Amino acid sequence: MTKTSALLARREKNIARGVATAHPVVAARAQGAELWDVDGNRYLDFVGGIGVLNVGHSHPRVVAAVKKQVEDLSHAAFQVVAYEPYIDLAEKLNNLVGDGYKSVFFTSGAEAVENAVKIARGYTNRPAVIAFRGGFHGRTLLGVSLTGMSQPYKQNFGPFAPEIFHVPFPNAYHGVTTADALRALEEVFATDVLPDRVAAIIIEPVQGDGGFLPAPKDFMVALREITKKHGIVLIVDEIQTGFGRTGKMFGFQHAGIEPDLVTVAKSLAGGLPLSGVVGKAAIMEAPLPGGLGGTYGGNGLACAAALAVLEAFAEEDLLARGQKLAVRLSDGLQRLQQKHAFIGEARGLGLMLAIEIVTDRASRAPDANRAQKIINEARKGGLLIIKCGVNRNTVRFLAPLVATEAQIDEALKIVGEALERV
Repeated sequence: MTKTSALLARREKNIARGVATAHPVVAARAQGAELWDVDGNRYLDFVGGIGVLNVGHSHPRVVAAVKKQVEDLSHAAFQVVAYEPYIDLAEKLNNLVGDGYKSVFFTSGAEAVENAVKIARGYTNRPAVIAFRGGFHGRTLLGVSLTGMSQPYKQNFGPFAPEIFHVPFPNAYHGVTTADALRALEEVFATDVLPDRVAAIIIEPVQGDGGFLPAPKDFMVALREITKKHGIVLIVDEIQTGFGRTGKMFGFQHAGIEPDLVTVAKSLAGGLPLSGVVGKAAIMEAPLPGGLGGTYGGNGLACAAALAVLEAFAEEDLLARGQKLAVRLSDGLQRLQQKHAFIGEARGLGLMLAIEIVTDRASRAPDANRAQKIINEARKGGLLIIKCGVNRNTVRFLAPLVATEAQIDEALKIVGEALERV
């Protein structure tokens, strides 16, 4: 019996089935874009902890920063005493997002979303929040309520939070235009909730779990105008799109807009649990002292790791490197699309790329079974990738920005062979 099979048997016996594991792999160590299992098998990791490792596994700067911080101060709780890494990180993030912003830190992306909604409600004194079909905003009750997918996230977990409304997200491949989505928003205002009762609209610049769908620039600009007109807080969820994933530091920068609140997490801290809300000072100041926080929010180790991540971006030119790799991977996926009729679309922004698997190009009907077979075959070839999309028929690629061109080419070769086999 291999170490992997023995450990997976123990996993089956001891861990709740609700925690799904995409691959039957037990990791032992990883570096950069590569991961090795307990039996010594090597994989290219184009999942990165689900978009957490834009700077790759065990980046030397992150490792060194965490080692130093754990020797100085591992945890104190910022609500009890302040510490320098929290303050330094807030200052740096505020400057990255724009002028006149403040920050607060938490542990998970869902916490960041929850607190962004709290801040928006506290500022506007309004109850309602509008989100988008296909959006993903976490697994807490409010996070699931905001999420625009039924399975696997909602199951029988309701009733869900009230005063949440969903509208379509633009999707040119399936015939939903910016105009369609804006008309649907106006219909919600007309039939479900008046705009003066809406605290916030929350949007991902590129839908992550919903299928790697970039929001059109004109749609983001229109949302910014609508929210300003009605005094609605615009929350941009950058949890997966942030920190270089789309080719810019943040996804909203492609549209040239200025959001009110920005939620960050995932790749912020290079693998350590850290999230935050960065927002305009007047809005961030709405909650009274004691209204925001969390025992582990802005943990010293995680803040030190995040500072190392930002240092890596500043000193290693990771944005430019990611942009170059994105062209290489995107061109390769486009070539594969032309070769295989069951690839309906190859799409994305920056290094946030995906292929949507369909039964055929004419019907554009989702083919989730084939998508899963592609993922399984790619793993056999030594590449880890996962699925997304409302119908779970989209295969997503989250290569780290520190990957080499040779690793991108290797991944494309593995995917190409997997596509041939299915």
